[in-house]
Amino acid sequence: GSNHEQMLKRGYWSLKSDSFITKGKMPVLLVHQVAERVEALGQFVMKTRRTLKGHGNKVLCMDWCKDKRRIVSSSQDGKVIVWDSFTTNKEHAVTMPCTWVMACAYAPSGCAIACGGLDNKCSVYPLTFDKNENMAAKKKSVAMHTNYLSACSFTNSDMQILTASGDGTCALWDVESGQLLQSFHGHGADVLCLDLAPSETGNTFVSGGCDKKAMVWDMRSGQCVQAFETHESDINSVRYYPSGDAFASGSDDATCRLYDLRADREVAVYSKDSIIFGASSVDFSLSGRLLFAGYNDYTINVWDVLKGSRVSILFGHENRVSTLRVSPDGTAFCSGSWDHTLRVWA
Repeated sequence: GSNHEQMLKRGYWSLKSDSFITKGKMPVLLVHQVAERVEALGQFVMKTRRTLKGHGNKVLCMDWCKDKRRIVSSSQDGKVIVWDSFTTNKEHAVTMPCTWVMACAYAPSGCAIACGGLDNKCSVYPLTFDKNENMAAKKKSVAMHTNYLSACSFTNSDMQILTASGDGTCALWDVESGQLLQSFHGHGADVLCLDLAPSETGNTFVSGGCDKKAMVWDMRSGQCVQAFETHESDINSVRYYPSGDAFASGSDDATCRLYDLRADREVAVYSKDSIIFGASSVDFSLSGRLLFAGYNDYTINVWDVLKGSRVSILFGHENRVSTLRVSPDGTAFCSGSWDHTLRVWA
């Protein structure tokens, strides 16, 4: 009743948006030289506001819908679930024919999801409002790799999907026909992650993998245009800075790093002697001032991107944090874990 209405009025997460984060683009190489001049972030408080329970095994991947409300997640037991993150209701569920569904993504329209894993495929399921409809019957196989699917993302439309695979390649596919539009060869081992550049910044994406390399690709030509090799172990996650001028990575070497694309070099390392477990997943706050990173020691570390210091450490998960995404409006983020749950923090 009234309590629910209060929640609605208070913006669902009982916290205003990233208002405590200074806005503005990050100039080249600001990170070491100029960070002293940046005012410190105020009191940082984020708590678990929702816990999503329903997976019977390790949660491996999640993605937000553009509606800022729905979440898709996938797990080791083959389940893919669509949640309403406000009410925690499960709106759709489908069981994949394979275990280890390592990749899932929401279509920009909100009308479909894509997922895959040890089946070496990326499958697209349309979402309808009819609860009784058999989702599996409408499944469309879009991508075929020669090894596991590690990541997938729709491009700026529902019509194309970008995939990364344990076969060492990334690929761009036409959803309707399943046709391969472009393939991206250059990694020397399994590709584990990818992220598309913000749409304003052009047709590129970044990938990372077991060769310890992060590579930036031109989607039209299929060519690698920049490569960065400063991590000492697998790169598990890559994410563009909101302006598109930089990207962050998280690695099994227990560090996160920031690469400036215009300066063509690493400009920051986010690490502490006390952090010895790998970083599985990274994402920026909407302004780019904060970097959220999930780790294999069950924690989430929040880094001040400009100062390179840790702002906060978030406890709650009871096993390794495998996936983490900031919501499209920046008011919350969601983490998924091997403890079988997802948590929405705000």
